[in-house]
Amino acid sequence: MLYHKTRNILYVQQQLGHRCIENTMIYTQLITFESDEYNTALAKTLDEEEKLIKAGFEFVRFSDKEEIAIYRKRK
Repeated sequence: MLYHKTRNILYVQQQLGHRCIENTMIYTQLITFESDEYNTALAKTLDEEEKLIKAGFEFVRFSDKEEIAIYRKRK
């Protein structure tokens, strides 16, 4: 699940304590996920961001141009 979230196989290898990347590859292929679809939301204020975080959304990026924080949550 960590690999699906981060898409960083080397990080997952380190977190699991595997010496060989092949072992990590085995575990990352055991779980199949339905889709990579997300609900997205925008926040302009800290209060809005706090509500999104409490609702399980994760931060994606901040747009300096529009001064909007972008969040996502897996469907």
